[in-house]
Amino acid sequence: MSGTNSPEAVKKLLDNMQSDLRALSLECKKKFPPVKEAAESGIIKVKTIAARNTEILAALKENSSEVVQPFLMGCGTKEPKITQLCLAAIQRLMSHEVVSETAAGNIINMLWQLMENSLEELKLLQTVLVLLTTNTVVHDEALSKAIVLCFRLHFTKDNITNNTAAATVRQVVTVVFERMVAEDERHKDNIEQPVLVQGNSNRRSVSTLKPCAKDAYMLFQDLCQLVNADAPYWLVGMTEMTRTFGLELLESSSMIFHKSFYIFLLKERVCPLVIKLFSPNIKFRQGSSTSSSPAPVEKPYFPICMRLLRVVSVLIKQFYSLLVTECEIFLSLLVKFLDADKPQWLRAVAVESIHRLCVQPQLLRSFCQSYDMKQHSTKVFRDIVNALGSFIQSLFLVPPTGNPATTNQAGNNNSGGPVSAPANSGVVGIGGSVTLLPAFEYRGTWIPILTITVQGSAKATYLEMLDKVEPPTIPEGYAMSVAFHCLLDLVRGITSMIEGELGEVTAECYSTTEAASSPTQSSEQQDLQSASDQTDKEIVNRAVWEEMVNACWCGLLAALSLLLDASTDEAATENILKAELTMAALCGRLGLVTSRDAFITAICKAYSIQGQSVMMISPSSESHQQVVAVGQPLAVQPQGTVMLTSKNIQCMRTLLNLAHCHGAVLGTSWQLVLATLQHLVWILGLKPSSGGALKPGRAVEGPSTVLTTAVMTDLPVISNILSRLFESSQYLDDVSLHHLINALCSLSLEAMDMAYGNNKEPSLFAVAKLLETGLVNMHRIEILWRPLTGHLLEVCQHPNSRMREWGAEALTSLIKAGLTFNHEPPLSQNQRLQLLLLNPLKEMSNINHPDIRLKQLECVLQILQSQGDSLGPGWPLVLGVMGAIRNDQGESLIRTAFQCLQLVVTDFLPTMPCTCLQIVVDVAGSFGLHNQELNISLTSIGLLWNISDYFFQRGETIEKELNKEEAAQQKQAEEKGVVLNRPFHPAPPFDCLWLCLYAKLGELCVDPRPAVRKSAGQTLFSTIGAHGTLLHHSTWHTVIWKVLFHLLDRVRESSTTADKEKIESGGGNILIHHSRDTAEKQWAETWVLTLAGVARIFNTRRYLLQPLGDFSRAWDVLLDHIQSAALSKNNEVSLAALKSFQEILQIVSPVRDSDKPETPPVVNVPVPVLIGSISGPGLSRPFVRTDSIGERLGRYSSSEPPIVTDELEDLNLWWAAWNTWYRIGSESTKPPITFDKLTFIPSQPFLTALIQIFPALYQHIKTGFNMDDLQKLGVILHSAVSVPISSDASPFILPSYTEAVLTSLQEAVLTALDVLQKAICIGPENMQIMYPAIFDQLLAFVEFSCKPPQYGQLETKHIANAKYNQAEWVALNYVPFAEKSLEVVVDLYQKTACHKAVVNEKVLQNIIKTLRVPLSLKYSCPSESTWKLAVSSLLKVLSIGLPVARQHASSGKFDSMWPELANTFEDFLFTKSIPPDNLSIQEFQRNESIDVEVVQLISTEILPYANFIPKEFVGQIMTMLNKGSIHSQSSSFTEAEIDIRLREEFSKMCFETLLQFSFSNKVTTPQEGYISRMALSVLLKRSQDVLHRYIEDERLSGKCPLPRQQVTEIIFVLKAVSTLIDSLKKTQPENVDGNTWAQVIALYPTLSTGWYFCTLFQVQNCTKILCKMVL
Repeated sequence: MSGTNSPEAVKKLLDNMQSDLRALSLECKKKFPPVKEAAESGIIKVKTIAARNTEILAALKENSSEVVQPFLMGCGTKEPKITQLCLAAIQRLMSHEVVSETAAGNIINMLWQLMENSLEELKLLQTVLVLLTTNTVVHDEALSKAIVLCFRLHFTKDNITNNTAAATVRQVVTVVFERMVAEDERHKDNIEQPVLVQGNSNRRSVSTLKPCAKDAYMLFQDLCQLVNADAPYWLVGMTEMTRTFGLELLESSSMIFHKSFYIFLLKERVCPLVIKLFSPNIKFRQGSSTSSSPAPVEKPYFPICMRLLRVVSVLIKQFYSLLVTECEIFLSLLVKFLDADKPQWLRAVAVESIHRLCVQPQLLRSFCQSYDMKQHSTKVFRDIVNALGSFIQSLFLVPPTGNPATTNQAGNNNSGGPVSAPANSGVVGIGGSVTLLPAFEYRGTWIPILTITVQGSAKATYLEMLDKVEPPTIPEGYAMSVAFHCLLDLVRGITSMIEGELGEVTAECYSTTEAASSPTQSSEQQDLQSASDQTDKEIVNRAVWEEMVNACWCGLLAALSLLLDASTDEAATENILKAELTMAALCGRLGLVTSRDAFITAICKAYSIQGQSVMMISPSSESHQQVVAVGQPLAVQPQGTVMLTSKNIQCMRTLLNLAHCHGAVLGTSWQLVLATLQHLVWILGLKPSSGGALKPGRAVEGPSTVLTTAVMTDLPVISNILSRLFESSQYLDDVSLHHLINALCSLSLEAMDMAYGNNKEPSLFAVAKLLETGLVNMHRIEILWRPLTGHLLEVCQHPNSRMREWGAEALTSLIKAGLTFNHEPPLSQNQRLQLLLLNPLKEMSNINHPDIRLKQLECVLQILQSQGDSLGPGWPLVLGVMGAIRNDQGESLIRTAFQCLQLVVTDFLPTMPCTCLQIVVDVAGSFGLHNQELNISLTSIGLLWNISDYFFQRGETIEKELNKEEAAQQKQAEEKGVVLNRPFHPAPPFDCLWLCLYAKLGELCVDPRPAVRKSAGQTLFSTIGAHGTLLHHSTWHTVIWKVLFHLLDRVRESSTTADKEKIESGGGNILIHHSRDTAEKQWAETWVLTLAGVARIFNTRRYLLQPLGDFSRAWDVLLDHIQSAALSKNNEVSLAALKSFQEILQIVSPVRDSDKPETPPVVNVPVPVLIGSISGPGLSRPFVRTDSIGERLGRYSSSEPPIVTDELEDLNLWWAAWNTWYRIGSESTKPPITFDKLTFIPSQPFLTALIQIFPALYQHIKTGFNMDDLQKLGVILHSAVSVPISSDASPFILPSYTEAVLTSLQEAVLTALDVLQKAICIGPENMQIMYPAIFDQLLAFVEFSCKPPQYGQLETKHIANAKYNQAEWVALNYVPFAEKSLEVVVDLYQKTACHKAVVNEKVLQNIIKTLRVPLSLKYSCPSESTWKLAVSSLLKVLSIGLPVARQHASSGKFDSMWPELANTFEDFLFTKSIPPDNLSIQEFQRNESIDVEVVQLISTEILPYANFIPKEFVGQIMTMLNKGSIHSQSSSFTEAEIDIRLREEFSKMCFETLLQFSFSNKVTTPQEGYISRMALSVLLKRSQDVLHRYIEDERLSGKCPLPRQQVTEIIFVLKAVSTLIDSLKKTQPENVDGNTWAQVIALYPTLSTGWYFCTLFQVQNCTKILCKMVL
């Protein structure tokens, strides 16, 4: 009132009062003088008060009775103008609160008079209102009189006055109760003692109450009396009252009245009154009578009923806790009003009332606590919810018909169509095909949805129709809309309340836990007590929450499900789904499984996964749902199609929202939720992509699949929501996560069952989401890994390729993600987790499907590329995956697995534990054995070489780690009482690693494929050769016996049993060379390689092998293998065996202790060997390796010095080698008994190599080499050179026939004999007895020049006649070999002619005998050079041997030689062979000169020593010379050649030799002279006979010439006689016998006679002879 107390306001008030009084005085001046006077004195009074008082207002109030009096008098005049002036003035005074209680009473009395006179009724009401609202001076009767005044005016006949009075009454009543509230506020510090007020029918005052409270009490009591149609106690003067108005006033007063006495009134007066008034509504049954009831009270009256419900709403809201029993009755009545037999308007206002309750969740909670949770009590809360559900259901079953109170016709309620809606509703009747309004439609009943209220508020329509007397017409759908909102607000209210309280409990528990975790001593007890109180409170609260949910869920679910089914509006559907979602989440949080599952089922059922369709839409029904997709259902045998509507999509969104936001409380309901989502995903055609996300893909199979543009646009959104749903699983607790995993696994099993037996597209939803769930829960992967991967492994085995493909994709993605995830602690420190992650990868190896294995291997490859450095203990599992690939699993699988292995060997050997290296070796070896791809096998062998290189480089590190691991394992084995078992166990761990490598390579060496065998063999022996020095000494025993010899045995067995069938091609277009066109030939190469490798190891590592103890046995085994190979029927193998034999014979014998130098010998200086293109991991340059005997000897010198064997053992080794060599030689060169096309004949290279071995071997055995051994050697040499060659090989082995060169074999034979004879020459005396045997052997070879050797019964051809490419055998050209042998004989004889053994064994005679053959053949020899070499050799030998023979003439050792020599001279000088026709004159002369040389030898070396030579031999020589002196020419010579071809020089030489020998000056013995005379006599006699015969023939021939040969003969004789005469003349006379001259002279008559007949040439010769004779 600050505005009215200001000086300006006070001054204005005074002015106005004076002005009003003047105006009053002026108006009453004439008619009402008293009033005028009173007004004038009032002016004076006002002025006086203003002048005398500073507190003018207070003074005015104090004197208000006097001040007001003129105005009261003016009102009494009943003049309208004056009355209005006075009332306005009074109101001004009241507004300034200057009216005292007395004045107020006077004013009210005055107003009552005016009311009774019906004057200025509106001004009256206005004045009363101002009086009561501006101050509190009016109490008791004055107040009641003022109120009654207003009531009286309310019931006038003027509507304006009525309405104004009604408003005034309402305001006045409110003011009364507000004054009480204000009074309480002023006295709130004084505690009011409750006073029990006894109510009765008599009016009585309540003296103990304060004034305002008393007024309020009395007013409320009388209002109840009035409504009940009883007389009021306090409001005296009431003449009329309506129940409706009374109820309104009761309602308004109840909203602000809270005094204890008021509660009593409510219980005693109001509640019974309300129940009484409800009676007509309860009893009335719509349709029970066709006419209206006779008594008005017996039928429901809308104004009363509506106001009663308003009062009830206020009572329940404001005083529920004080009126529990009464409220139970009210609520039960409300529920009954919803019955279908009640009027529609009643049901509408009832549902509005219930709506008001539903928006008050705390009130609902109280209902539940007070009724539902009490035994033997009405389940009010449950009944309310169920009633709403029944109400909604009844609206669909019995369509509304309008207002029965006005139509009074209940019978037309069964009408099928709705009543007309308001004109502006825009509703199109359902007879049309489309409705634009949101509505519910169920079984032909169409109910529109009206917008009636804002969400969460209960703004009633019909409860506010206070001005309506008749029941209003209820628009179609109104009741349904209110009930719908009731349900939504009910759900929203209780869920928000419970969840809020749950959140508070959680926060309190958290704070209590925090406080308990760090309590102080003083507060510990208090905290514990607080925690206990909170626990008790939570238990109580939880019981209430659970009861509320249990009470309402059934009804809610039924109603919401029905509405959801009927809804055609997207917004309504959304609200229904949201309500169901909210309830499902709440039930889940409270652990109410049944109700939770029921709500989730309802949502899913709205999607309708049962049956064959998503939404059953019959063709005849008129649906307002838009079909957005058509497809096939997800079933084993889908039939027909399903239609997906927009409502289904909404359901799906709700499910996603539920799962996303409330997944933690779904539990076992995940199965249902996910099954529904899966079905929708199936129809929409969402396909899994990387990471498990679902992306729009190819539409589901089937021609009926159709997706609208709208849903196509939504697909990415749906996919994103689905992904977010499973991403949110990372926030679930462990139990909830397991529920999700189990549900997905169960769903996947169903999909797997449906996918059996067909190749159609399976549902991959569950598998994809298992993957997605696993990926986002990597931080706790341990708790879900086993069920997750266990199921995915089952999926991987499914027969449907698409299904298992995604199972493998999911599993491998999870494994890769698990390994790359940043775990805490890291995987490197959590080996158990790493093995857990990798184990499913290994388990995939048990699956036979190639596509799964390919995925597995691709995963391994990616793991290696990303995590290879940190696998650690997981290496065995990863390597096991690679090694599990079998040979029959396809090339692509093997290729991928091998890529992994290559990556391991190239990059990761240094990072893996050394204990895994053996696994790497095993896996690499297994790839070598795969026969799908040759290149892989070959490359795997290269990997084994790389691995061995790595072993060598990191040897010390690997050895330390393996030894450490071995010690740990040994300790564990001892603790367990078991024996440690591993391959090659006695050997050290590092050596075992090498042995495993060797064993793997050994397996590959017997692979069926030749290329693999070759590569493996080369790698094995290179590895042993390069890295063998790392092995301990004792390990070499294992290498020899378990690796090398085992390998040799297997190779030999395979080679001997290999197929001989020809292989046409090597696959594809690859042609095979003829040398490899059978398996036998291919195995031969392997045998060659293996044997050579073993021999090389024996050679280079003998210093390690010999001290092992059983070296001699190993040597014998090796020799046995060499022998087997050498005697095989394969040239390649046999030749290679001999090469291996040669290699092991090049070994230097170990030095003896006495000869051993203190430092390693110079020959053992390490020689760096540059290893080729092989390099270790990460090496950028080749590395240099040193490996030498000295190094190894030095290594063992400290701990285990090598044992040097004695010479005897060493000699035994060489003699074993000799025996092997002899067996090879004798067996291989022995001619076969029968010959055919397949007969095996050893090749020349083989024989050459065999013979070439002997010199090296002989160096070791020469000390014990005896005559028997020499005989054995001779047999082999003889047989070897006798072997013919194939016509195929002849162009490559034989020189052209005109070349006089030796073959390699012949050279080797001669070399062997040369070595032998040299060794004999410098050897001890007892060895020199072997000379004759060597001569015999050589002479046998010399015989080959004229008589080639025969190889058994084999027929050979001359090289010129052999045909290439035919199975023919060609004889060698032995001439050069025989001639070379002859030269060797001559040389050797020149050195050994005087040797005792040579003399005794008649070597010279054998030589002569051997040479006799080519000499006798002369021109018939295969080669002209042969007899020439033979004669020159004979001359050389005789020049040395004849003196030796003369020396031993007396011993008789050469007696048999002389006849042989004579025969040889005879056969040569007078050969029976005819010179070739093409022999030139010069060649003939050269040949004659050779004959002359022989004669000269006779004249110089034989005849001068006739006394030492047998007489018979000399006679033979004389006869031969005699014969030679008169030899005739060949008949084939031409005339011009006669003089040359007569061997004139030779004849001359023969004569001269005879004559020289015969007429020498010194005749040593009479025998010599006798021989000469006898020779001359024979010569002359023969000449005489030739001359006589010629003369006779010449005489008889007449003029015909004689034969040329006879003419030549006579000429020769004449020359010989001439020569004889010349010789006789030259000889000393005493040396010429008389008879000789007599015989010469006896020729004279014949010569003189022949002179007459001879030709000129003959005459000249005869004349010469005659002259000589005369002279």
